[in-house]
This record gives sequence, C-alpha cells and structure tokens, in this order.
Amino acid sequence: MGLKKELLEILVCPQCKGDIDINENENGLICEACRLIYEIKDDIPIMLVDEALPLDK
Repeated sequence: MGLKKELLEILVCPQCKGDIDINENENGLICEACRLIYEIKDDIPIMLVDEALPLDK
C-alpha cells in the first residue's frame, strides 16, 4: 500500500467529515456513515463525492 498511516489518520469523508477506513483490498477508502467508497488510483485517494462508489454490503 502506498498510502502512509499519517495520511490515513488525517483524511476524512468529504461528504460528512466522518472517519474513513481502508478496505481489505487496499484499493479504496470506506465511509461507513455515507456508505461510499473512494477509490485509490496510483496510490492517490480520489476524494471526490461525485466519483465515489456506493458501498455494497
């Protein structure tokens, strides 16, 4: 995984400003409150609400 722990500690969901966690595959950041996943492309999290995907669980 290319994202540093320090970065993950300061990132929040751009929609609700809540906590986010990395998913099992380490290719996305999950906001449980909004039920969204923000993809990680080339080690860069795409933190745009319009590009977030619905969380299927």
